Amino acid sequence: MSMPYFTPSQDPGANFQALLSRVGLSHQPTSGLSVADIPHATTCVAVTYQDGVVMAGDRRATAGNLISHRDMEKVVQADTFSGVGIAGAAGPAMEMIKLFQLQLEHYEKMEGQQLSLEGKANQLSTMVRANLPSAMQGLGVVPIFGGFEPRQAKGRLWDYDVTGGRYEEREFVAIGSGSLHAGTVIKIGWRPQMTQGDAVTLVCRALWEAADADSATGGPDVLRGIFPIVASISQNGWVAVEDAELAGVFESIISQVRSR
Repeated sequence: MSMPYFTPSQDPGANFQALLSRVGLSHQPTSGLSVADIPHATTCVAVTYQDGVVMAGDRRATAGNLISHRDMEKVVQADTFSGVGIAGAAGPAMEMIKLFQLQLEHYEKMEGQQLSLEGKANQLSTMVRANLPSAMQGLGVVPIFGGFEPRQAKGRLWDYDVTGGRYEEREFVAIGSGSLHAGTVIKIGWRPQMTQGDAVTLVCRALWEAADADSATGGPDVLRGIFPIVASISQNGWVAVEDAELAGVFESIISQVRSR
């Protein structure tokens, strides 16, 4: 079989689909797994408050229009004074987080001290950039990173894009399919000198409104006892908020919604 010849006006260039059409072949999509079948994590939020940072994420993972997991942990501890929240393809995201945790632990053991918060944010940026080829195929991972900076005695937040670009945010971050609704709630309710309790209530309310408007975001599942992951990061390090406390917060939110 000889190679096809094209005149300059017929050259399909780098378009492989056009090349198949030029030589009389029709492209048949392959059967099997598609991007829609891959579990995807959805909404995560983080806010700064007077003593540090509060991060939160819902527990639902979706595959297309189906709920694939109801109790996924999208917000995890990176090290003593930092945490990561993820949205996007669940498998690559969890692998990225585990590798990130390992790298921070390795650095601390080798150097005898923790990497600076800025350095941690840069390291995560490099990992997101390395995932760009997968992101171009629909398996993108977009994390948020936050923590407490002991040298400055304050909390700091970063968000990322799929190319690895990192951007520090001074007030709050919201990512995932419900980020528009969650971010709007936080934008209205955020105050510079919030207490930890105020920040926890605010992120819970943000996730509630996101779940109410976005099918991919899961709200509190009282029947199964599944609540969002919420944690504060301050000079005391990473501290997860207990489900019993979250149950009280969401009960208060439910009461407010009913009275509305």
